[in-house]
Amino acid sequence: MTLQRVLSYVRRAVDDYHMIEDGDHIAVGISGGKDSLTLLYGLNGLMRFYPERFTIHAVTVDLGFQNLNLEKIQSLCQELNIDYTIVKTDIADIIFNQRKETNPCSLCAKMRKGALNEAIKKAGCNKVAYAHHKDDVVETMLMSLVFEGRIHTFNPVTYLDRMDLTVIRPLIYMNEADVVGFVNKFQIPVVKSPCPADGNTRREYIKNVLKNLNQDTPGVKARMFTAIQNELTEWKNK
Repeated sequence: MTLQRVLSYVRRAVDDYHMIEDGDHIAVGISGGKDSLTLLYGLNGLMRFYPERFTIHAVTVDLGFQNLNLEKIQSLCQELNIDYTIVKTDIADIIFNQRKETNPCSLCAKMRKGALNEAIKKAGCNKVAYAHHKDDVVETMLMSLVFEGRIHTFNPVTYLDRMDLTVIRPLIYMNEADVVGFVNKFQIPVVKSPCPADGNTRREYIKNVLKNLNQDTPGVKARMFTAIQNELTEWKNK
């Protein structure tokens, strides 16, 4: 997977769903994982030639785990000449020590997004880019169906009126395997998540269910995405 290929996926999504307008200042949520770093590379590359002029600002919410090392991310942002903000929080202590949550992901996500959005507004950004890829789209729909009894996934573009902030997802056409290939080829400095719940979440369960489904019935994941994309197309044309 080449950077040029990543850029083609990103530009297609940006163009199809009108994600970027002239003068946008876009925050890129950086967890340190493979997806967010691929997104950072993609938007940084797009910024160099896209007809609509925009800037990006990387933001990481530090949950407060003692063994999180962001030095490689800081160095990468310096190398790419990207402004980088680290938001220090006590979310990990609140979730795991004070509240002792048995299902920590939902509350953690809400608190993390709150801290992220506050930092984004302080940095003067009007949009934030999340690194959800094609697999995430399908997994989210299946999670919603299995655990909530409804069919729902995220939109490519979402306006948060309470925050006056627009969320964009430029990686929605990329497969997770493409992301892995890009990160491995270019030796992107991925930071492993120190969260004790990592790998033991509902999403991980659904990921394995979907993997088994696709093995038993090849192409089922692609067909599910196509079905979702048809709905996204209707959304885009409204």
